[in-house]
Amino acid sequence: MSLVTREIQTNFAPHLKDSIEDQKLLERLDLEAIPKHIAIIMDGNGRWAQNRRLPRVAGHRAGIESVREVVETAARLKLNILTLYAFSVENWKRPKTEVTMLMRLLKEFLNRELATLMDNDIKFDTLGRTEELSPSIQRELDLAKNKTSRNHGLLFNVALNYGGRAELVDAFKHLWKKKQNDAQDKLNLDEQAIADCLYTAGLPDPDLLIRTSGELRISNFLLWQIAYSEIWVTKTLWPDFRKKDLFEAILSYQSRERRYGGLSTE
Repeated sequence: MSLVTREIQTNFAPHLKDSIEDQKLLERLDLEAIPKHIAIIMDGNGRWAQNRRLPRVAGHRAGIESVREVVETAARLKLNILTLYAFSVENWKRPKTEVTMLMRLLKEFLNRELATLMDNDIKFDTLGRTEELSPSIQRELDLAKNKTSRNHGLLFNVALNYGGRAELVDAFKHLWKKKQNDAQDKLNLDEQAIADCLYTAGLPDPDLLIRTSGELRISNFLLWQIAYSEIWVTKTLWPDFRKKDLFEAILSYQSRERRYGGLSTE
């Protein structure tokens, strides 16, 4: 038994929040083959609220509990990176009242969960055009980043004002600017050069992409990075997503053979 496996088992040894179903699923996991990077498209808050004849904001509030449980579970599993898609560049098209509430909920989450991030050695970061967010939001984000910058556990990325195409545009602009600033330097344009200019520069691509609510699309998320990610879709709406759903996604991932365009080893 490896040290990591022993630590994970210790983290999950009898825990009041873990149901019998959670424990059974955990026992089936290969703790030596946990994905290094999981990305999640959190979808279904609005439908969750609509099904209960509640305002959409109720769904967004309920979704925060799912974020809390998934982040905590990822940290307990010794996952290296968790990236959540929280707000896209297209989401500005939503009603102004809803956008305002989403930003308010983001600030509330950061204020309430910062201590938890510190207690669990979690490092917080963002992906996207966060410089276009309001100054008050930027201050909260910077505070969380700076406060957790020396943590060495889970890297918790939140994609805010993010779009996969926008990310590629920004990467190409960066490459062009680099060329303009050093006209004598021959620009070696290859995949690594582009990857080095993405928001995720220096990070491994997601091993597993999870999509909630049953929608079969990737919604402009990490277009470059998920080229060979395994994809797992669940009909579960995000506010109902819990650790058992995360365990099921990882079990599905562990049952697959990743060939990266090659042939099966069998």
